[in-house]
Amino acid sequence: MNTSSFRRQSSVCHIGNIAIGGSNPIRVQSMATVDTNDVEGCVSQAKRIIDAGGELVRFTTQGTREALAMERISQRLKADGYPQPLVADVHFNANVADVAARFCEKVRINPGNYIDPARTFKHLEYTDEEYAAELKRLDDRLVTFINICKEHHTAVRIGVNHGSLSDRIMSRYGDTPAGIVESCMEFLRIFKREAFADVVISIKASNTVVMVQSVRLLVQQMDREDMHYPLHLGVTEAGEGEDGRVKSAVGIGALLTEGIGDTIRVSLSEEPEAEIPVARKMVSFIEECTRMRREAEAAIHDGWISLNFKDHEDHEDLVLKCAMAAGAALIDKKADKLCINYGETFSFLPQERLREIEDTILQAARVKFTKTEYISCPGCGRTLYNLQDTIARIKAATSHLVGLKIGIMGCIVNGPGEMADADYGYVGAGRGKISLYRGKECIEKNIPEEEAVERLLQLINSERS
Repeated sequence: MNTSSFRRQSSVCHIGNIAIGGSNPIRVQSMATVDTNDVEGCVSQAKRIIDAGGELVRFTTQGTREALAMERISQRLKADGYPQPLVADVHFNANVADVAARFCEKVRINPGNYIDPARTFKHLEYTDEEYAAELKRLDDRLVTFINICKEHHTAVRIGVNHGSLSDRIMSRYGDTPAGIVESCMEFLRIFKREAFADVVISIKASNTVVMVQSVRLLVQQMDREDMHYPLHLGVTEAGEGEDGRVKSAVGIGALLTEGIGDTIRVSLSEEPEAEIPVARKMVSFIEECTRMRREAEAAIHDGWISLNFKDHEDHEDLVLKCAMAAGAALIDKKADKLCINYGETFSFLPQERLREIEDTILQAARVKFTKTEYISCPGCGRTLYNLQDTIARIKAATSHLVGLKIGIMGCIVNGPGEMADADYGYVGAGRGKISLYRGKECIEKNIPEEEAVERLLQLINSERS
């Protein structure tokens, strides 16, 4: 589909043998969940992602060892006829980014922890001089990385996560879209000054409202500063099953139907290759959902937004289209009620099932909560427990707790930060160890994994009894 007539025109980022932005197609991608040191496992999983239609594959590179393993993974894949670009995902260690830039087509760095330590959730005071000194330290360190990327023709993703904003940014801007955007802009200004163009930006949050508002604000700020970098879209920690698909479609779809977005990832707590068909469907639905959105928003009355179908639809297609078309109106509070209508031939779902879909979309847009909310990450090489089994166990024991928000995180990168949007959190703390959170507060540390789910349930029950 050609979306150039309404799609935001960005500059082009070259990543290995593909280009993102400009008039290029919207790209889809995923992230491996295998330990990056397991070269055979990574190669096998990357092939499954690519065979499903993925155009980039990302791997976590938490240390130099993992960054060096990326070279072997890349060599194996290319020798087997898989030339797709590989992306190194770096947190907490700028030196690792320097190494990975020599072996990968793209490196993702997180402004929240590139040179800043892990977020402490304490309010720190910075004088203007101290704040300027921190920016100078960032500038000096980032230029070294940029020069390595220039030498090796490596692209960069500046990937801001709501859950891992630095204490420095929090001290000035608080936990706001403005702070999220400024965290990105500090880096972008340096890249622009250094005339480095192969940059993609992502701003992600598990809260669809925060994600959409922040991306829109970023686009406005980039326009003011004459920047036009391509954007990668995703709702992080979206979950799994229908809930995860709906949450992703609400957030990503709200932006795609406004012409914003050059590459997407649907983050599901499932096998990574399962993300690709969903992402491809969303891209193929942009034109139809943009039309549906415009028609529905023009007809909003008394807070109702109606979506009308005449023909038979695949179940997943229906869910994705409705979430994409309704997302923006619900997020922007133009409507707070949703109705899915259909003609006589559209009878493959009973009315009560359609009402369930409506409620799932309303919850994903933070309008109305009718069931337990799960904020669960898709997993990566950092995850140190069986994520999918754990999610199933927690869901089985808590699905009756309407309105409760539970975070299930594989590691500490975003875990504690996303706990701020959850009532309780289950976070991987080390090999076989789990920490439990109430909001942002760590309640119990380093619990043996085999005891952790039961301890989480005890914590929840003790405070709700």
